[in-house]
Amino acid sequence: MIRAAGTVFILLAPAMAAAAPTLGPAYGDDMVLQRGQPVVLQGQTSPGIAVSAELGDDTARARADDKGRFTITLPARPASGSPQSLTIADASGSTTYDNLLVGDVFLCSGQSNMELPVTRALDTSNQLRVAADDGIRLLKIAKTTAPVPESDFADRPEWQAATGDTVAEFSAACFYMAKELRRRDKSVPIGLIHSNWGGSAARAWLTPAGVRSLYGEEALALLQTYSRDPFAATQEFVPQWFDWWRKEDGGREPWKNPDTLDWQPIPKFSFWNEWTGTGLDKEPRANVWLRQSFTLTADQATQAGSLSVGAIDDMDLTFVNGNPVGYTFGWGVERTYRIPAEFLRAGENEILIAANNMWDTGGFFGGPDRLFFTPGSSGDAIPLGADWEYSKSAVTSVPPRAPWDANAGIGVMHNAMVAPIGPMRLAGVAWYQGESDVGQPDYDNKLRELFSGWRAQFGSDAKMMVVQLADYGTRTSEPAASGWAQLRQEQIDAVEADANAALVTAIDIGEPSDIHPANKNDLGKRLARAFSGEPLPMPDSASLAGGSVTVTFTGIEGGLVALGGATALGVELCGETQDSCRFVTPQLTGSSMVIPADGKPATRVRHAWADAPIVNLYDGRGMPIPGFELEIAQ
Repeated sequence: MIRAAGTVFILLAPAMAAAAPTLGPAYGDDMVLQRGQPVVLQGQTSPGIAVSAELGDDTARARADDKGRFTITLPARPASGSPQSLTIADASGSTTYDNLLVGDVFLCSGQSNMELPVTRALDTSNQLRVAADDGIRLLKIAKTTAPVPESDFADRPEWQAATGDTVAEFSAACFYMAKELRRRDKSVPIGLIHSNWGGSAARAWLTPAGVRSLYGEEALALLQTYSRDPFAATQEFVPQWFDWWRKEDGGREPWKNPDTLDWQPIPKFSFWNEWTGTGLDKEPRANVWLRQSFTLTADQATQAGSLSVGAIDDMDLTFVNGNPVGYTFGWGVERTYRIPAEFLRAGENEILIAANNMWDTGGFFGGPDRLFFTPGSSGDAIPLGADWEYSKSAVTSVPPRAPWDANAGIGVMHNAMVAPIGPMRLAGVAWYQGESDVGQPDYDNKLRELFSGWRAQFGSDAKMMVVQLADYGTRTSEPAASGWAQLRQEQIDAVEADANAALVTAIDIGEPSDIHPANKNDLGKRLARAFSGEPLPMPDSASLAGGSVTVTFTGIEGGLVALGGATALGVELCGETQDSCRFVTPQLTGSSMVIPADGKPATRVRHAWADAPIVNLYDGRGMPIPGFELEIAQ
């Protein structure tokens, strides 16, 4: 256990004890330190004080800065399964961390398919029965967001050894990767950091440097404003929303004159999916205006107040008397907005909420008791849980997302769920995300910035392992455009542009009717292969010569194999347009695929170019060929 010892200092004032130095929240008893790289420790103590670290026979010293922050680096160590103790000390006392191992440490991050726990993967009962391994240590980070980088987590996590109980709700893909790595080499302990959020966009995980590179200084400045004053940030951002609404609704501005809308009493206080006969019960993905009013005395109207509107699923822009007061995305996030006195008036005041739902349930998320206005600093709350009206809008597009929103905020998950890990060295990062970015541009650039940000924090040796999206969606019998296939190609592009990255495809182990396929068991094994340096199949080149298109691959062992049939499925030749794409019958020769020319224009070759392709092209080991598109060299 962590042991702290303090030294008492006698002062002219009453005696007090200075706090012993401590490391950041991701360091603790039972953790794994990265082997083969310098051991980088970051912590907190009194400003300007000298700090030392001792790990076995190794020692190092540093001095805290004017805010008490320090970083100490110890020499690299080989893998060791023998428990060790680390002591951090200064003049105020010491803190000891016990039962530490040295091995390979991984960050496993992304959205719901990386978050999916062992209890939802295949063969759960048998896997939990044999899950115990003291050489696998787990750290699970709680979900929260922040507009600027934080030094602590919302809930301080603790490292735990793998047991049936501790792995049950841990990332299945991450755990099965570790299990396979341990099967290959029991002498190397494995540390796993689970930091995931279902539905999250890639941009939510960017470092500030990545935000600056892709979105500019203005985005960073707006996030910093939000951290200090959410009301001021809303005022800066909301003109974008106004421009969007005017464009989508023919120039109308309902916040200025709500009576121009067709208002009806809400059928009941609930998600609008339950409002039978309104159309929202049939199609809940909509923009809906909601309104209510409250009365203030002349005295109450002279004081700033606060408005609580509960949680709105998914997004709201809330107005008081036509003035925007808050903009939030997050279906379970409670909204409380500061209302300045100049927005209020004696008598009737009107609340207007522009609510948007883009998935599943929409509208009020929680009971009517969560809605109230509180005048002044200590006034009695005015209930707002009854007599709401609604007006369904003809606008069906999704409003612009503020940089601080939950699932697609810029850098907000990195700031709260990755930044507090500090500069500890990692062996690699396993990244499974992209479903939320389908249809969005520049995914390869987002991955480039993610890679750069992770390495700046965790060390230049960290290997990046990207899971290519699994098959999901409607099966097709003709070539078609596919946002999922396009994103898979951008995943390939990002990996190929990086000298220390690997693509791990899941294109053959998905479930077309379930966006959360259960076979994370095989996926974990593929991640382990990728980290171990085992070459995995990747498209290399396509060229036209002698009346045939030849496609070559790297990472093939045992030659290309078409399983379950005479030829590989889902191979296309395309000209410049989507309409020119047609299925073809390739010949497989070793690690190449030869496609006879058919006399039609051919500038591109594709494989598995569909949301949910049927894949039967593998190498001799049973490793699938990723979905891809290659330009044909003429």
